[in-house]
Amino acid sequence: MTNSPFTPGIAPARLDPATLAENFSDLHAPLDAHEALVAADRCYFCHDAPCITACPTSIDIPLFIRQIATGTPEAAAKTIFDQNILGGMCARVCPTETLCEEACVREAAEGKPVEIGRLQRFATDTLMEQGIHPFTRAAATGKRVAVVGAGPAGLACAHRLALHGHDVTIYDAKPKGGGLNEYGIAYYKSVGNFAKAEVDWLLEIGGITMETGKALGRDITLDGLRAEFDAVFLGMGLGGVNALRATGEDRSGVRDAVDFIADLRQSSDLAALPVGRNVVVIGGGMTAIDAAVQSKLLGAESVTVLYRRGRDAMPASRYEQDLAASKGVRFVFNAMPVAILGNGAVTGVRVEYTRSEGRSLVGTGETFDIPADQVLKAIGQTLDGAPDGLDITGGKIAVNGPGRTTLKGIWAGGDCASGGEDLTVTAVAEGRDAAEDIHSSLMG
Repeated sequence: MTNSPFTPGIAPARLDPATLAENFSDLHAPLDAHEALVAADRCYFCHDAPCITACPTSIDIPLFIRQIATGTPEAAAKTIFDQNILGGMCARVCPTETLCEEACVREAAEGKPVEIGRLQRFATDTLMEQGIHPFTRAAATGKRVAVVGAGPAGLACAHRLALHGHDVTIYDAKPKGGGLNEYGIAYYKSVGNFAKAEVDWLLEIGGITMETGKALGRDITLDGLRAEFDAVFLGMGLGGVNALRATGEDRSGVRDAVDFIADLRQSSDLAALPVGRNVVVIGGGMTAIDAAVQSKLLGAESVTVLYRRGRDAMPASRYEQDLAASKGVRFVFNAMPVAILGNGAVTGVRVEYTRSEGRSLVGTGETFDIPADQVLKAIGQTLDGAPDGLDITGGKIAVNGPGRTTLKGIWAGGDCASGGEDLTVTAVAEGRDAAEDIHSSLMG
């Protein structure tokens, strides 16, 4: 439900503009040239490079770090972009602490990995700030491909297809391209309108047309795309949101966390954003953490994250949990909401403790109330409006190999497709690999 400006307890301008600007500044300041050289010098350049294996896009990490160490960050950026054309955003939002940096030999030996993410950002930012696009299209093939969704999977797929000489049209339901990079990540992880700048830079490859405000099923159909194009890639993400299944879910002050984050991402004035005095966030993934932290940064006095299982089962990494705790967010584990309290507007959440019985989770019957004037739901998204004829498994489009669906000429990747984790870097890998398979198929 969208909050009314008269919802009690939810108000804008809880903090002054200077404090808000400081709160929402870059989470990790970029390295300068000297700092990058010092950080690069810590790399062992391992011959077996476990960090490469841990990277979903298989970037040659020791190579790009060596290129930074030898004073050629532009070459390092090219090494990164060869595998991950959204390497700039991934350097900002990837959970490197559970991927490449966790696998780093320095992490195992000293508990302090090479700062791979910040080094990747240094290299990619250096090249992009020079206005250089390091790729040139192949000769035109005459083949046309439709990409549905301008998020990480769709953009990566489109760029790789254009690189091979195909003409690509991207359709997206939103007014801007970028998908979750534009609308769905924490503001402090990608400041300065970087998501849009990255999309504009990516499109410099040529051969890609983007049509925004066009949704599959509303403005375009899969049958229509199949008739017009030689191949179709579906990367539209997950548009639906799971229901809370608690009484009072429709009260004023309850809203989806993804909408809350999108409003924040698109705001030109953070002081104008309303936030509750007492906020409860329900869920345990990255969306829950991002919503909770940003509620606190906007000036909420108390923010509580409710997660129905224990800490170890929480999808958000321990690093993200600790970040939230450092901002004053409170966690309540093994607890699930059973009712949203209030008379019209939210006044609190009734919570029941849970326990595990085998693989099942059951309520203990013991309840308590948490005061709240705003409740943000972050309990997962669902595939919304999947075209007929596609097999669905686990609530997502079934794919095999590099994104092939059960319909000939249709590929899928990213959050809408079955497969890997719901991460930006995984979506990029799936879009890229599907593009290679589409290219092979189109060229015989």
